[in-house]
Amino acid sequence: MKTDLQDYLQDTRALMLAKLEGLSEYDRRRPMVPSGTNLLGLVKHLVGIEYVYLGTSVGRPPAEQLPWEADGSVWEGADMWAKPDESTEYLTGLYIEACAHSDRSIADFDLDHPAEVPHWAEGNRSTTFGALLVRVVDETAHHAGHADIVRELIDGQGGKDADLLDETGWTEYYTTIQRAAETFLAR
Repeated sequence: MKTDLQDYLQDTRALMLAKLEGLSEYDRRRPMVPSGTNLLGLVKHLVGIEYVYLGTSVGRPPAEQLPWEADGSVWEGADMWAKPDESTEYLTGLYIEACAHSDRSIADFDLDHPAEVPHWAEGNRSTTFGALLVRVVDETAHHAGHADIVRELIDGQGGKDADLLDETGWTEYYTTIQRAAETFLAR
């Protein structure tokens, strides 16, 4: 079970980083939906997710506190976007380090190992490493879905199933869905 969870997590981490490939700094950072979701911000957010849930919560904090945690700006959403002085290389490097840190925890701890999440409400902080591993797999997959949509909005690059149809096939598929939706315009 632990190996399966780690395999899923590693695959989804790779997908997150792949979504940045071939894009300009601007495209990696620009908000694509009203909530401000952007590709590099998603990666930055996942740095903290990895370190807190699979590190700090089991007594293995990162060697250095993340700047947005140290100054408290994480609670104002600063982990969801890249500041101009936070390069892609810096943030992806942090993500790779955080993932390696988490992988060491995965290797060392059983799923039933006790854990405590520092930012959860007093009295509700206790959990298990396994519950947190599932949470990180879920959180990473959740944001990988966001990354698929954001990348598609930027340059049309779709998700894992993008090669199932050619451009004509996707246009026909889209048109079919649009027509089905339009049947509700007159109601």
